[in-house]
Amino acid sequence: MTINKIVVAGAGVLGAQIAFQTAYHEKEVWVYDIKQEFLERAKENMSRYQTIYANYFQTPQQAKDALTRLHFTTDLNEAVTDADLVIEAVPEVLSIKQALFQQLGKLAPEKTILATNTSTMLPSQLADISGRPEKVLALHFANEIWVYNTAEIMGQKHTDPKILQMVVNFAKEIGLIPIQLHKEQPGYVLNTMIMPLLDSAMFLWVNGVSDPQTIDKDWMISTKMAMGPFGMIDMIGMKTQYDVLLHRIEMGETQLQPLADRVKKEFIDQNKLGISTNEGFYHYPSPAFMNPNFLR
Repeated sequence: MTINKIVVAGAGVLGAQIAFQTAYHEKEVWVYDIKQEFLERAKENMSRYQTIYANYFQTPQQAKDALTRLHFTTDLNEAVTDADLVIEAVPEVLSIKQALFQQLGKLAPEKTILATNTSTMLPSQLADISGRPEKVLALHFANEIWVYNTAEIMGQKHTDPKILQMVVNFAKEIGLIPIQLHKEQPGYVLNTMIMPLLDSAMFLWVNGVSDPQTIDKDWMISTKMAMGPFGMIDMIGMKTQYDVLLHRIEMGETQLQPLADRVKKEFIDQNKLGISTNEGFYHYPSPAFMNPNFLR
């Protein structure tokens, strides 16, 4: 089976990016979300991505054509009709993901592969509830997918190896480099390495050791990286960061509670959600760390 019709369930920042990247590479894409207002926001993002892709890849016509392959709906049944692959990109809350996979198991055709884009959870937590565990796996994308073009692919014990290979091939078809895991690992490869960095930076901030810009400055100068940990959090999105912290606390990492409390009070409650709201630890679209004088 060739994967041609894709559904992206969840029209947030990353969901919209996944959808545009896939449509840009000549796949038909249906974007599903529970509210029309979320879809309208996604449509605005698609226009922005058209400009970004046209400039980044120097392909204005291909970027324009991508818009013609994007469809939007609040009707999950309509979205999954004849779908080859569903990519879930809903909030990082296990109960929400499980409810969606249960719905997908009932509504999607028998052929449909179900992939989760979860940052920290495991596909085995969603496999049985779907009713089709052999077709469930994780397919994880990085924010700013057109630049950071990896696709981390992780099966679980019931995943059919043929299904896994189909998704590896699909990732290549949409311009991504497959990073295939040999066993389940919360956080995959990349987030397993990044989470200790973000935790350390946030503890330095919450404990009053240093401020976010100074911490980022030290990291950027010392590693020659283009962005520090607090810039990364803004890019990931404060809501995702908060949901991940809550999930880890529920799993027993209670030492993270002060970090979650601070993020909620100073950012979530103030609607300072990072790049998506133009304010997080930095102000956008021109954050201080991009100023040439920042590292002086």
